[in-house]
Amino acid sequence: MLDAFRRLCPDEPTIYVADTAHCPYGNRPPEEVTRLSGKIAADLIARGCDVVVVACNTATAAAIDTLRAMWPKVPFVGMEPAIKPAALCSRTGVVGVLATRGTFRGRLYRNTSAHVAGGVKIIECVADEFVAFVERGETDGPAVEAAVRARMEPIIAAGADRIVLGCTHFPHLKPVMERIVAGRAEIIDPSDAVARRIRDVLKKVKGER
Repeated sequence: MLDAFRRLCPDEPTIYVADTAHCPYGNRPPEEVTRLSGKIAADLIARGCDVVVVACNTATAAAIDTLRAMWPKVPFVGMEPAIKPAALCSRTGVVGVLATRGTFRGRLYRNTSAHVAGGVKIIECVADEFVAFVERGETDGPAVEAAVRARMEPIIAAGADRIVLGCTHFPHLKPVMERIVAGRAEIIDPSDAVARRIRDVLKKVKGER
């Protein structure tokens, strides 16, 4: 997602914080994720950030409401699996979602999936192990391909023609995913849409000064 924003707004300064000490967030209690997210947000705000991006689906699900309540004057942009656009484009009426356990527990995901559930069938797949691969710098190879294949083949077999990436780590594995999918489904990466949202929020903040 950061790469997508930098491509869109190359002249905008950014501060990136990766909480590698506590990664992955997906299997941590929501209360802990909220506490960790609050500490990072406080640091970014203290350093003068105009917009705070919660660039993690699990952290967005657990913490963004609390963060907005704690800093009501600071715009927060969160992440949410792109189920709605995937559902609108699906020809088979079946959409797969790859995400962490924490994302699937979140209110934003539940609300969005409930909204589109009448029109499409949603196949949910917990893929926490993808985060560990990316954190180790493993984005290809036999072990990665086997893990990705094990998660994606059942989704495709269920008839999905759109597969949504519901974690900001997952796009790093997109080349492997596309090789496995081999044109049988489209992989939906929300990074570009989120980057456009950040750009629009930033423009609004600067325009109000």
